[in-house]
Amino acid sequence: MANPTALSLRFAFAFAFSFSFSITTVSSQNLHVLPQKPIIPKISLKSSSPLQTLASDLLSLLGSRQQSSSVPAGEAAEIRSCLRFLVPFRPSRGRPGKVLETRRDLLEGGGEEEGNEMVWWPPAPVMELARLAVDSRGDPAAIQRLLDPTVIPVPDVEGLKNDKCQLTRTPYGRRFANTELNSYFEFLFEMIAARAAMVGFNVSLSRYDLFHGHLFLASNTGRLGILFHAKEYPSYDKEVFPYNMGFCQTGSNVNYDDSINLRNILWLAPLPSDVTKAWVAPGTLVVLDAHPEGIIYKQLVPEYVDDVRTIYEDDFGELVADVNYLNIVNVASGNKIFIC
Repeated sequence: MANPTALSLRFAFAFAFSFSFSITTVSSQNLHVLPQKPIIPKISLKSSSPLQTLASDLLSLLGSRQQSSSVPAGEAAEIRSCLRFLVPFRPSRGRPGKVLETRRDLLEGGGEEEGNEMVWWPPAPVMELARLAVDSRGDPAAIQRLLDPTVIPVPDVEGLKNDKCQLTRTPYGRRFANTELNSYFEFLFEMIAARAAMVGFNVSLSRYDLFHGHLFLASNTGRLGILFHAKEYPSYDKEVFPYNMGFCQTGSNVNYDDSINLRNILWLAPLPSDVTKAWVAPGTLVVLDAHPEGIIYKQLVPEYVDDVRTIYEDDFGELVADVNYLNIVNVASGNKIFIC
């Protein structure tokens, strides 16, 4: 891990960035302040940056066999060396005849295989959403139109108001009209937390760690995906992480250590053919290991955020919305989800 002096110099002269789209208010303490993400013109999907090229190749490797074969062998090997799968990459058989209906199969007594099936071949509403994403040619509005118009205030959880922390992009959220979609996204957060230890790090569903992901539609294919960010607010430490991230960092118990390499987690929905009704790739759930020696760190993490390992969803495609998981107790399935 880089020493604090090097970090200070790097952040002092870096362009502005943010960990994510989460909104914080900076306190007046005499501490280092993490800069904001630079505001740059929207890049046309017709001309790719080096980051977008690597992101596109990564998505191809996780796509159909034809897409995967288009990635140069050497690059493919480098990318694969940085992938830590929470669910085996490809199922041992094709799409099952019966798709699991709810996340209860995993969370209320189901086994490992049932959890895998929920990622490979999700419930019917998720499959329909995945097909709509591709059929719409990657139009975010097609997905946004499925949200219930009801505006839901973001609740005060984990002391947000007391710490003057606005955790989400907006102080209100919405949910999908189809409640099974909300339940499925809730399941994904819980699946990541349950299986993260398999690949070497611990994740908590809290305001400091994993509470949000960015729903996107992949460039070129329209494939539906979410880029989750864990380790969102590491605790201030004058030796290891001497940076003030605003009110939302107050009280953090997330240590800044080598597990920051694993903070980017990618979910991809099953990929339908754009020609037939067939499905050409199952869903996947994978941690993108951004260790400094790997291609993901070198080509997907911008220099101004290399010490916090942030990968941005807009390198993968068009942002649809932020998906937030707030750890509310005693609520119905899906009601921990707030789309902002």
